[in-house]
Amino acid sequence: MPRRRTSSSSSSSTAPSAAPATPRNRTPQPVRVRRRSFGDFVKAFLAFVVLLALVVGVPLALAVTVGWPLPNGAPGLDWLQREITVQTFLHILTVIVWLAWAQFAACVLVEVKAALSGVGVPGRVPGSGPSQLLARQLVAALLLVGATAASLTPGLSQLGQSLEGNQKPAVAAAQQTPGLFAQQQEQAASTANALAEQAGQAGQAAARADGGASAANGDTKYYRIQPPEGRHHDSLWEVADRHLGDGRRYKEIFELNKDRVQPDGSKLSEASLIRPGWIMEMPGDARGGELVEMPDEAPNVSEQVQQQISDYARTGGDHAQGGGGAQGGGGAQGGGDAHVPLPEQRPAPTPATPVTPATPAPGPATGGQHATPAAEESGRSFGLPEALLAAPLLAAGLLGALGRRRRQALWHSALGAVGGRRGMEPPTPTGDAQDAQDALLVGADPDGVRLLDRSLRGLAASLAAESRPLPVVYAAWMGGNGDLHLQLAQPAGKPPTPWQVGQDQTFWMLARADAERYEDAETAAPYPGLVSLGTMDDSRLLLNLEAVPGLVSLSGAEADRAAVFASVAAELATNGWSDRMTITLVGFGDDLTPLAPNRIRHLDGFEDLFETMSAETRQRRGALGAAGHDSVLTGRTGPAQHTRWAPHLVLLAAQPSDEDALRLAELAADAGRLGIGYLVGTEGTDLPGAAWEMEITGGGKLLAPLLGLELEAQLLPAAQQRAVVELFTDADPERGPGGPANTPPFLVDISEQGRPAVYARLVGSYEIIGLDTPDGDRSAQLHEALALLLLHREGVHPRVLASALWPRGVTEDVRDALLERLRAWLGTDPDGTPRLGTDATGRLTLAKSVVSDLDVLRSLYYEATQGRGVDSRQVRGRLLTDALVLVRGPLLADRPEGRYRWLTHEIIDAQLPLLVADTGLALSEFHLERGRAEKAIEALNAALRTAPADERLWHELLRATHATEDADRLRALAADLIGRSGARGLPPRTEALLDELLPTWRDGVAAAG
Repeated sequence: MPRRRTSSSSSSSTAPSAAPATPRNRTPQPVRVRRRSFGDFVKAFLAFVVLLALVVGVPLALAVTVGWPLPNGAPGLDWLQREITVQTFLHILTVIVWLAWAQFAACVLVEVKAALSGVGVPGRVPGSGPSQLLARQLVAALLLVGATAASLTPGLSQLGQSLEGNQKPAVAAAQQTPGLFAQQQEQAASTANALAEQAGQAGQAAARADGGASAANGDTKYYRIQPPEGRHHDSLWEVADRHLGDGRRYKEIFELNKDRVQPDGSKLSEASLIRPGWIMEMPGDARGGELVEMPDEAPNVSEQVQQQISDYARTGGDHAQGGGGAQGGGGAQGGGDAHVPLPEQRPAPTPATPVTPATPAPGPATGGQHATPAAEESGRSFGLPEALLAAPLLAAGLLGALGRRRRQALWHSALGAVGGRRGMEPPTPTGDAQDAQDALLVGADPDGVRLLDRSLRGLAASLAAESRPLPVVYAAWMGGNGDLHLQLAQPAGKPPTPWQVGQDQTFWMLARADAERYEDAETAAPYPGLVSLGTMDDSRLLLNLEAVPGLVSLSGAEADRAAVFASVAAELATNGWSDRMTITLVGFGDDLTPLAPNRIRHLDGFEDLFETMSAETRQRRGALGAAGHDSVLTGRTGPAQHTRWAPHLVLLAAQPSDEDALRLAELAADAGRLGIGYLVGTEGTDLPGAAWEMEITGGGKLLAPLLGLELEAQLLPAAQQRAVVELFTDADPERGPGGPANTPPFLVDISEQGRPAVYARLVGSYEIIGLDTPDGDRSAQLHEALALLLLHREGVHPRVLASALWPRGVTEDVRDALLERLRAWLGTDPDGTPRLGTDATGRLTLAKSVVSDLDVLRSLYYEATQGRGVDSRQVRGRLLTDALVLVRGPLLADRPEGRYRWLTHEIIDAQLPLLVADTGLALSEFHLERGRAEKAIEALNAALRTAPADERLWHELLRATHATEDADRLRALAADLIGRSGARGLPPRTEALLDELLPTWRDGVAAAG
């Protein structure tokens, strides 16, 4: 069973060089009291003058100079017909000034009340962002030099942050998002400016001076965590803010209560989420009336609570060494509930063949492998890039996107859309690009992507059927045993079947066996913003970037940050569990666009970003309001799901300036419900408005101490990034005439002297001529291995072959044993050369004496159209006829169920129909030139049996039938085409051709209708 790291293990495992892993809030720091200077009194005097002028002077000036601008009585209809004079404009302007003054006066009253009370966050006056910010600064400067400086901390801590829209200060916003990352306010608190720090330190010193005597006398006080009110949840920051005068003193409360057993049996551990009903021992200077309770003086609570406080008081003393007691709820791991706790998992079944590093299983089984640090860009594992091997979901997405790109290029080539690219052969990668492709084939976990997508869509469909909204999901854990755990922001009731409640009410779990039974659901992707960050033990964490209530910051060396950003961007652009999204890259990634041109866009700088995202933020707020939705999640279920509410994820690798950081924090304040996520790279650790802070180390560790995370980071270093992009750019159908020519990777000697020693028939049923049938138990496996090698004459990496035959992993000795049996089965050529050899890169290759009918088909077509057939019509006709005779059906038509799953990564299913169609079209053209329409029709019908969806074949069949001058036959063919088209109707080009060849075809359609 995987275990979450405890604080002691974490600290012991980090070397001195890894000091950044240590949370900055581990121990209280001494407070430096700053004395008030002459400048403070000057600022206070100026603030008083400005406040007096704005609050009192403005209305007096208006009353004296203009007077009351509104009419004294109700205006008549003739008022609308009066001439508009200068006085009219002055009155309108005066009304506007009066309204602005009233709004500012309200802001002053709100800020003064909050500053003097010292409790909570100042209320927000609607539509008064700049006015309230000015009022706050003036009130703070005025009261800072007064005796109530300590009580000003809550109000002053938000200086410098705008209140545009629904934004609340970062700390308050964080406190309203319980569950997974409930203490993200600890990170956001660091954004308070110097003035807040000075006021807080002064208040803390005063409070300690007042309470020192009681603390010395041993008057221990306790606080009971309050239940949530609406979306507001209690937190250590707020407890310290209310009862110690400074929220930053939450560290003292934490140290007093760390690892002590709570009434429910669980414990407070490092960066842990507090629960309602827990008891907190408070420092001796705590204040707050009945909320701070002592065991013997708590008359306002029940006897049960008094007993709980008394029992808790006995656990003091050496509690810091780790209290005993069994952990309740979901705390079976023994470390309490961390903010991102590793979910409890059932022990994974022992596989029949254990996985070893030599050939790791794709998907969850590879999760525990160590990622290569970004600095080691050339890092390899057994000849292949480790970064891609350890990223199964990313590899599956890239592989699927690459296949789609290559298929698109094939169709462009077949239609002659791009000159110089005509043909069915994609470019064969070499060097780093070849290694990257092999790593994708080995590391990809398409089953994991499929199950994740179906599970999430199935959950959305089930909730919609029950008229329930989608819960806010902060993260997903994919366990090594295939189970999926969703971590919710807050409890959302009982999950729909077959989902179950996990280790507590904030976890929903789906077993792999239940996920396997899910079918494709016609619903929008509910959580398209999930993206892999790395692994802990054998579980993979996917963070939901669009659900973050603010910014996510990533610190570390530039190269390491770039590797994380590239991995996140690549997975978001190609993942299989989202429908649509926009990914905006700022400060990096202009070369990543080829991965998904429809999803990725690149902006040059912050000004472009602010202009773009400000407009989109306003648009999304308006759209949600008009649709009556609280957030994008409610728009992804129910009748309005057709709108999709696609996410917009912004990745900023560039370090923002202080001013840009504040603007960015303001922009992201309401991003969580709008479906907009921000990941920002920073050189330091303090970013205003950062809800979650992470750090990437040079050793490939992704750390988030306040969230309880220490992951093996998922990276895409620069070298692998370039190799992956090269695969996509080489397959781009728009590259133009400079692309590769239509030359097959392997040409067969089609003369009588070129008869092969081993001949495999792949097009149709699988047959092998020239070899004895191997042992029955291993025959299917050897046939599958030979088919893979025949389809890749350029060579196959041994790890690619092993991962194709054993998708869930295999040991190196089992793989080598198979290769020896395959060598023995294929034998040697007469000169003693093994028919299965290896090239200079270690890839497995077949000798030229081992040939497939697909090789022959390609060679015949190539010779007919680009070789000897170009200069000889007779040779061309014979070669094309021989090629078409080889086509006996689809590729590997009778392959056993459960085998040849690697074909999903291939594009041969698109290549073969195009090759057969091109052969049929060429042979039809050959016959029509001689006036042999019947022969042309025969060739086209033969090609249509393999490529029935190729519109070009139907067009040529119409022309060939028209050449027979048999009108009834042409009408019958047109009727057949119309019947095949179904409700969609005929394609426009087919309709145009029928209009030319058979003008009366529409009359037949009308009569049939």
